[in-house]
Amino acid sequence: MLRPRIIPCLLLSNGGLIKTVKFGDSKYVGDPINVVKILNEKEVDELILLDINKSTNSKEIDFDLIEKIAGECRMPLCYGGGVSKIDDFVRLIKLGVEKIAINTSLLNNFELIKRAAEAVGSQSIVAVLDIKKDNGKYQIFKNNGTINTSLEIKDFLKVLDQNYLGEIVINSIDRDGTMLGYDFELLESLLPYVNTPLTFMGGASNLENISDLFYKFPNVGAGVGSLFVFKGKFKAVLVNYPYGEDKLNIINYKIKK
Repeated sequence: MLRPRIIPCLLLSNGGLIKTVKFGDSKYVGDPINVVKILNEKEVDELILLDINKSTNSKEIDFDLIEKIAGECRMPLCYGGGVSKIDDFVRLIKLGVEKIAINTSLLNNFELIKRAAEAVGSQSIVAVLDIKKDNGKYQIFKNNGTINTSLEIKDFLKVLDQNYLGEIVINSIDRDGTMLGYDFELLESLLPYVNTPLTFMGGASNLENISDLFYKFPNVGAGVGSLFVFKGKFKAVLVNYPYGEDKLNIINYKIKK
C-alpha cells in the first residue's frame, strides 16, 4: 500500500508561478525558487511543477530554470511541460528531476512513453490526464484543456495501465482553482480501471477535504494547488503546507467531522 502523499502542484508561466481557475483566469503567485525554499522548510512529500505554456506554444523547455529549481528542491520533483523528445527526458533526469509528466505529447504520440521508459525507466514517467465534462460526459482534453480528444477515458486508462508508466495524474479541469472540493464522483468512476499509482487534483478546499480523500481512497495521492498558495476569502498569496501534527491528523483522518 502506498503511503498518503500530499503534493503541491505549481504552475509555471514565463518563468513565474501562477494559479488558474478552470485553466484560465490566472493570478501571479511568486518566484519559483522562493516558493520551493518555503516548501523545503515544510518537509513537503513531493512537488509537481507544470509549465502550462510549453505544450501550446511549442517553445523550448527552460532547462536553466529547471536546473535551478531541481538544485534547490529537497523533495522529489516531477516536471511537465513541452516534453516531446527522448532527449528532453534524459536531460531532465540528469538535471535532478525524478519524474517527468507528459500530457499533450502523450496524446499526440502514444509510442513516446515506451521509448521514454527505455531511456530513463518507467518509474520516471507520469501520464497527466486533464478531464472535464463536455455535453454531460467526462472527456480527456489536451493542449492546456483547449482540445477535446474524444477518447473513451476508461479504455484509455486500461491501455495506460498496460504500458511503461510509473504514475497517472488525474486533473479535474472543472474543479481547478475553484476550491469547491475534489470531484469524488469522477475519481470513483475511474479507479476500477487504474492499477498504476494515482494522484488526483483539482478543487481541494481545506485540510478536511484532503483527509476525506485519504479516507475514501487510501492509495490515491492528493494533488493540491490553490489551497497551498492562497489564504483567506480574498485569496491573499501565502505559501503554506500542513506540517507536523496537522499533517499527521490529515493522514489519520482525525480532522474529519
